[in-house]
Amino acid sequence: MAISISVVLLLSVLAVIFLRNGGLKVSHALVCLLLGFYLASTSIAPTIHSGLMATADIVGSLRP
Repeated sequence: MAISISVVLLLSVLAVIFLRNGGLKVSHALVCLLLGFYLASTSIAPTIHSGLMATADIVGSLRP
């Protein structure tokens, strides 16, 4: 749960930065938001979740 909240927070901050810089329009952000909701209700959602968790585990295990 902590990883998903972190990812949501990071993506929200990036969206705000892009909106302020003019690189992302509000309509594009809404389309991305709707796509996320639709993907969450499909059968591919568990695959996406496990892929993100595996990536987070790999990144978390890296030592500088």
